[in-house]
Amino acid sequence: MMKEKDIVFVNGEFLRSTEATISVFDRGFLFGDGVYEVLPIVEGKIIDREEFWERFKRSLKAISLEIPYKEDEFEELINHLLVKNSLQEGGVYIQITRGIASREFAFLKGLKPSIFIFVFECDILNNKAEKNGLSIISVPDLRWKRRDIKTISLIAQCYAKQKALEAGADEAFMIENGKVTEGTSSSAFIIKDKTLITKALSNEILGGIRRKNILIFAKELNLKICQRAFSMNEVYEADEVFISAATFLLLPVVKADSRLINGGKIGEFVPKLRKKYKQKILDEIKTHSF
Repeated sequence: MMKEKDIVFVNGEFLRSTEATISVFDRGFLFGDGVYEVLPIVEGKIIDREEFWERFKRSLKAISLEIPYKEDEFEELINHLLVKNSLQEGGVYIQITRGIASREFAFLKGLKPSIFIFVFECDILNNKAEKNGLSIISVPDLRWKRRDIKTISLIAQCYAKQKALEAGADEAFMIENGKVTEGTSSSAFIIKDKTLITKALSNEILGGIRRKNILIFAKELNLKICQRAFSMNEVYEADEVFISAATFLLLPVVKADSRLINGGKIGEFVPKLRKKYKQKILDEIKTHSF
């Protein structure tokens, strides 16, 4: 469970969350005109740093946004926020919008971007679902066609997540043209006959940072890799199903649309992939200083 910490960063200031404000004319508020990222934190350190910057810059560029900081300056800002909140394990939420302006639909030039950052506690390395598994349902994918941009316009994902919660499930797989695109806030994977299957990167899905590393680990475990779309029938009949995201790395799915996967048992490879990701994090903490 996420627990937000009290000190936040808003447009150059460190403030208590109760004192922080954003203009009602901010384009993020009016249009959802902005992007966001989530950084995992373990032992007070930024994890998957290089992958974060790669995707963050790509999202910013895609909607013609820039932040007024160099990489090292921005990381120093984040580290100050971590220290101020005494955060050891959890995440950093970063939101950049185009800024404050009159309500015009076009991308107005010359605006000062609004920057909002907060940190939160959650268990990344230890999660009870790694032993118990998760339940999912399938729902229609109602999103726009540039899902590769990590925008703050998330109402379709909120709608899908609500449907999952109403069904007593933890997550939902979104379906388009009869195939799974991804989870509401996660990347989707299945394993069948020692082949890991996940949808190929395109504008139809967000390029998950964890996804990139999981494919590397899968090869190390001698799993074949097949990047293609898959159906819910393939999910039901898979040997293993799992999802990945910043706040939990990767977790097994044992039930989909009320059907047990692999008899409701966690399979052979998901625990091994998770173990490899944990080791990657611990090695990163030891060998880098941020």
